[in-house]
Amino acid sequence: MPALNDNYELAAKAIQSAEGLLIAAGAGMGVDSGLPDFRGTEGFWKAYPPFRGRKFSDLSTPIWFKSDPELAWGFFGHRLNLYRTAVPHAGFEILQRWANQMPLGHFVFTSNVDGQFQKAGFTADRIIECHGSIHHLQCATPCCQEIWPSDDVRIEVDEATIRTDSDLPVCKTCGGIARPNILMFYDRGWVEDRSEQQERRYRAWLQKVKAARLVIIEIGAGLAVPSVRYESECSEGTLIRINPRESDTPPGGISLPVGGLIALQQINALIRD
Repeated sequence: MPALNDNYELAAKAIQSAEGLLIAAGAGMGVDSGLPDFRGTEGFWKAYPPFRGRKFSDLSTPIWFKSDPELAWGFFGHRLNLYRTAVPHAGFEILQRWANQMPLGHFVFTSNVDGQFQKAGFTADRIIECHGSIHHLQCATPCCQEIWPSDDVRIEVDEATIRTDSDLPVCKTCGGIARPNILMFYDRGWVEDRSEQQERRYRAWLQKVKAARLVIIEIGAGLAVPSVRYESECSEGTLIRINPRESDTPPGGISLPVGGLIALQQINALIRD
């Protein structure tokens, strides 16, 4: 595939000449680590067979924490356990190496709630999680704006039903049910404070690199929830879009219609230290 090889070369040159790096990551970033991306209803059902006939958006909604908290925490507890045990793939290390070589630094903009960038060694103050994090909790009501780590939460899940009978996390203030600090579908109760702090740091960094040579590496960001794609296309720089199915770019972008890990390894092989 000569065109693809040419684009690998263009991507390598863009990274080598860049002064700043923006990593924009969607659910496809975790596929090479064995994480599901819930692409379409079939993808969701494959990951969660007991929910066949339902959509991801039917389960990822705050209403269940009030009407059926054992189901809600079965679903989110299963995801929490999955993300805790997942090992970030080798592509994270490649990205971190490139990021550390940027004269004006880097930032990660991700819609993923899995905490894999932190686990891979990226510093927390260089990450914005625009949809929140499963590794933090808030009140499900919410009665307050407090956000706290979910490190002590242990949820056992019945794989046949995706339900739990574990003790459920509770709010430190009111004693009611707690929920992950994640922006869900039809969600009017998400406490945004943590993500807003991340966004302030991110916007300050964007101002710093505004007149510089910025490269944006977007990985695994689809069109269904276009938060990441919108951000990467609005940023002023050279866009490298890595996506096996939806890789078209605006004019001037570099399209790599392959998986994340393969693309990063191929580009890395062309970069001379």
